[in-house]
Amino acid sequence: MGYYIQVEANVPIYVEDINPGSDKTILFLHGWPGNHQLFEYQFNQLPKMGYRCIGWDQRGFGKSDKPWVGYDYDRLADDLRAVIEALHIQNITLAGHSTGGAIAIRYMARHSGYGVSKLALMAAAAPSLIQRPYFPHGIKKEDVLNIIKGTYNDRPNMLRGFGDTFFFQHTTQAFSDWFFQLGLQAASWSTAAIANTWLYEEKLFYDLGKIQVPTLILHGIHDQVCLFPLAEAQKQGIRNSKLVPFQNSGHGLFWDERDKCNRELAHFIG
Repeated sequence: MGYYIQVEANVPIYVEDINPGSDKTILFLHGWPGNHQLFEYQFNQLPKMGYRCIGWDQRGFGKSDKPWVGYDYDRLADDLRAVIEALHIQNITLAGHSTGGAIAIRYMARHSGYGVSKLALMAAAAPSLIQRPYFPHGIKKEDVLNIIKGTYNDRPNMLRGFGDTFFFQHTTQAFSDWFFQLGLQAASWSTAAIANTWLYEEKLFYDLGKIQVPTLILHGIHDQVCLFPLAEAQKQGIRNSKLVPFQNSGHGLFWDERDKCNRELAHFIG
């Protein structure tokens, strides 16, 4: 079931709601530059186990509206609050991948975890995607600047290059083309704006300590986008958290080790 939710005036957000009759709800937050379809391999299996799976396209991506502004984590967390309130859902598991994981962390801090009983972070872009003087574990700032430059100069080529670093397991050309098309569905300005947010967002370090719910951290040890030390920093910063390394995954662990990813989520939620 797909429909739209207004998160602010003239900004409709697309939501996909699978198995809405279940009271065991997982709300998925996709990473950059994809959309809810990234979780196809969760949506195919988890509803069979009795879970309700909700995916939404963040503003600027997928089928959602693509306004010029609103791509900082505060605004995106507020969009998430609007979605949760509109759906009247409580006691949910919030599952965020990559930038979606960063948004989930901001949501837990900014909105005191409203409606959320458990948190799952998958290859989350937190507490900082890039290296900083006090945090040497991210990718280089220059790499993000090159992504932004590539977005403005040759976005399809930038997306192809990014896709080549995303998965650890071999992908077919058809799968690579599918993943590429997901990135093309985003607006160019939102693609660049989110990358720009990575450069200047530093409050996630403080947000980690505000998370009060049980948290599962899933992270591929071969991740070239959000390096594995980020997961270790999340584990250190979040009370009552558990880190599960994925030995055969890169950034796209939801596909690289999709069966393990689904098992870990199901076991965590119960």
